Amino acid sequence: MVKLIMGLKGSGKTKKLVDLVRKAVDEAHGDVVCIEKDKNLTYDIPYTARLIHAGEYGINSNTLLRGFISGLHAGNYDITHVFIDNFYKMLDDRSDDAVADLLDWLADFSQRENVQFTISATAEPSGVSERISKYFSD
Repeated sequence: MVKLIMGLKGSGKTKKLVDLVRKAVDEAHGDVVCIEKDKNLTYDIPYTARLIHAGEYGINSNTLLRGFISGLHAGNYDITHVFIDNFYKMLDDRSDDAVADLLDWLADFSQRENVQFTISATAEPSGVSERISKYFSD
């Protein structure tokens, strides 16, 4: 399952994501991973979740993000939840088609490997295609 939390800057996306990380840590029967571009969530994410700073690994493209997520899972089959904050900041191609392709890949990966993805992205929700908006969380 892929859930996308999208809104403009200051709309509460990161706070919602942090709350969902905390809930997953409390309820999950596996490992929880949170990926962020910079070091903004260091004190917000529970220590029981694995916080990864994507910038330290040079993740700056759609392809690298796919490879990184695949590698995370290959190294730890116990991951049940992956949270990604500021999704667009990690991508080199932010076009609707490229983002939709990546979200579709995550959905396939989620189905195949039983990993849930929750992603926050800064953008105007009404300005994205149906291929992206179908992943909006409630």
